[in-house]
Amino acid sequence: MDRQIERIQTGVRMEKRLVKVLKGLAEHLDISLGDLLEGVCLHAMEGKAPFSDATLAKIAQLKDVYDLDLGAADSHRLSEPGPRP
Repeated sequence: MDRQIERIQTGVRMEKRLVKVLKGLAEHLDISLGDLLEGVCLHAMEGKAPFSDATLAKIAQLKDVYDLDLGAADSHRLSEPGPRP
């Protein structure tokens, strides 16, 4: 049974290649980007892995396609050139 929720629109800034990988994965899974992000966050908050081995393999392919060389160790250590908005 589906649970009824209320969604809000949010604007976030993310690394460009990461967004491309996420959009590609959402398309591959036939879900919206918002649904993908909700799922990842909900799994992470419970300490659960959000992706199957097959999905991780697809992510690796997408990372190659979009030249994404960032990993978990880079988290919270990324900056943009110029003044902060």
